[in-house]
Order: sequence, then C-alpha cells, then structure tokens
Amino acid sequence: MSEMTRLSELGQFQPRSPLASDDDAVRAESLRLLARGLGENKPVHRRMSDMLSVVLALSSRTRRMVLPKVSVDIDVFSPAGRRALRMYMPQED
Repeated sequence: MSEMTRLSELGQFQPRSPLASDDDAVRAESLRLLARGLGENKPVHRRMSDMLSVVLALSSRTRRMVLPKVSVDIDVFSPAGRRALRMYMPQED
C-alpha cells in the first residue's frame, strides 16, 4: 500500500464516536455516561505489602536520579584477536 493510498484513506475517515457528534445534547449525554462509569468503581483495598513496595520503589528511583551518570566501555574479542562485539547505546546529555 502506498503512502498516498494511506493518506487518502485518512482523509476519508469519519468518526463514529458520540463524542464527535455535532449535536451538543448527544455529546453531553456521552460525557455524562463516561463520568458515571468512572465514578462507579469500587474502592481498592490495599495491603500493607502493596504500600511498602510502592514506597521502596519510589525511594530507589529517587536515589538513582541523584547518582551521577556513568559510562561503561565493553571490549569483547574473539580468540583470533578481532573485535567480537560492537554495541551502540544512545547517550543522554
């Protein structure tokens, strides 16, 4: 499929969601139903181990953020003495 075919299909796209309706009442009703569905969720009961794992994860992430960035050089050679591995990693400044 060529790029022009994909673009022409995209240009003919017709949204079917009630949220894309031109009628304000239809859009408002759709939003009301979405909000009601979000509000009906039952509260989640967390265990102490769940809370502790969240705290530990946040703590370790914070510690890693303050550490200085490091670079690692890896040299791998074949028995014949030639380079056996070449690895490129993106560098962040």
